[in-house]
Amino acid sequence: MAEQAVGERTARELRGLARVLVRSGYADRAAVTAALTEAVQEDAPAADPGVLVPELVDEAVTALAADSTDWAEETDPDRLDAVLAELESLGVVVVRYTSDHHAARAVLESAADPKGLVFFTDTDVWHAVDFSMLELKVWHPDTANVAPGESLLDDVLALLHERDLPAVFDEGRIEVTIDWQRRVQL
Repeated sequence: MAEQAVGERTARELRGLARVLVRSGYADRAAVTAALTEAVQEDAPAADPGVLVPELVDEAVTALAADSTDWAEETDPDRLDAVLAELESLGVVVVRYTSDHHAARAVLESAADPKGLVFFTDTDVWHAVDFSMLELKVWHPDTANVAPGESLLDDVLALLHERDLPAVFDEGRIEVTIDWQRRVQL
């Protein structure tokens, strides 16, 4: 990367953004490119996004491919996907990698007879990529947070534990310990 045009700190931050966007496994190449282009335009206006962004994406994809050679066949995100699919089969609305709680609420409100809502945001996933902890928000159909002792919360926690995903309820959310190893094709 032409760090003289970008600066060492900005280059590091852009690499970090590319890393979490790619490793999230939820954004396709177009979405990753759009987000990085916006970041380059804001943070490194002297740089050419047409040159820098593909370099950042390719670097992140190459690093992920190298890391993934040592992963188990079934990863923590695979087990999380199974939990989320089971919740959906039970009538719980699941919203993955959403921009914010407003978008998740809109999906909940448009659902027919939802049993509740489980969601996580893009930044929750980025945090999981870097720190191995994903925050799941769990709401009742009326958008109220679940509370200890309620069956919806107990059911979500039980499913996570059944799939060997350590999780605890803390301050209105479930904190899932997860090694974010999602296989990605960009």
